[in-house]
Amino acid sequence: MEYTDGHLKDILTGTRKIAVVGVSMNPVRPSYYVARYLKLKGFAVIPVNPGHAGQTLFGETVRAGLADCPGDVDMVDIFRRPEHVPPIVDEALACFPGLRTVWMQIGVVSEEARARAEARGVDVVMNRCPKIEYQRLFGELRMGGFNTGVISSKL
Repeated sequence: MEYTDGHLKDILTGTRKIAVVGVSMNPVRPSYYVARYLKLKGFAVIPVNPGHAGQTLFGETVRAGLADCPGDVDMVDIFRRPEHVPPIVDEALACFPGLRTVWMQIGVVSEEARARAEARGVDVVMNRCPKIEYQRLFGELRMGGFNTGVISSKL
């Protein structure tokens, strides 16, 4: 799964609204701090977790499923085990006619789901984190002393 920096940057700059499936209310969980970071970066973040439906997270009501989200979602970011991904992607494809990207977090790979989404013209990123990629591609990891390999005038 190789993705060019240009492709990932295009996805991140073209995305406005992200449904985060499997988000946790626990601030030490990766799904929580990734969703929080994306919200702080100006993305509209819709938290999705049936176990927390109706609660509020980052000023948004947690939704039970993708069918409960507004229909203008650009990206679905999935924090679920690979065996749970195909039905999530099927629901996303049914609910969001303008869906542009399905993003599966680090450790999440589903070739079956990838094939379904790509057959509908939706970009798929697997085994990556949008927070890490955003920080790497837009120069923020450099502030932490990491060599990102991306030349930037930012420190």
